[in-house]
Amino acid sequence: MLVTTEYRRERAVEYARRWAFLRNPLFENYTGIGGDCTNFVSQAIYAGSCVMNYTPTFGWYYISPTDRAAAWTGVEYFYNFMTTNEGVGPYAVETTAGGLDIGDVIQLARTGVGEAGEENCTFYHSLLVTGADESGYLVAAHSDDALDRPLATYSYNSARFLHIVGIRMEIPDLYEPDCFREFLEGRRI
Repeated sequence: MLVTTEYRRERAVEYARRWAFLRNPLFENYTGIGGDCTNFVSQAIYAGSCVMNYTPTFGWYYISPTDRAAAWTGVEYFYNFMTTNEGVGPYAVETTAGGLDIGDVIQLARTGVGEAGEENCTFYHSLLVTGADESGYLVAAHSDDALDRPLATYSYNSARFLHIVGIRMEIPDLYEPDCFREFLEGRRI
């Protein structure tokens, strides 16, 4: 049975503060080989949830560098998982810039021109919200390591904002389907 529980935002931010300029030895460092930003954000969210989704192909998990979900380390895959997840693990909604709390995620995009001359928008960077000040949101990130860096200091064309709504986890069904009938009939406690 799936139950919903609260995302522990303060734990995600505490994790980000601990590891923003370091690398947790439990995880591969992808800086220089695609970027470590979404890996770092996933780690922080895991710190605030302690639940992974081990669904093959479409889950959100990290076991080892060679056994992980694309959503753990890939910007677009992360977005797709968080905004469509109806199973175990964290889930999010896309919101407006003003709809974020600490522990939420901002993803940055660049606009460019494709081979056929069409304009496209590519999301390339994930950031964890650690606070806010008069300039706006403060974030933590890897690849270009940062802690409490003002979002306003980044160069980007557009952004999307993900508010982590909660965490779903599996708990054992405490009631056997025929428990009541057997108890009512005096055959079993």
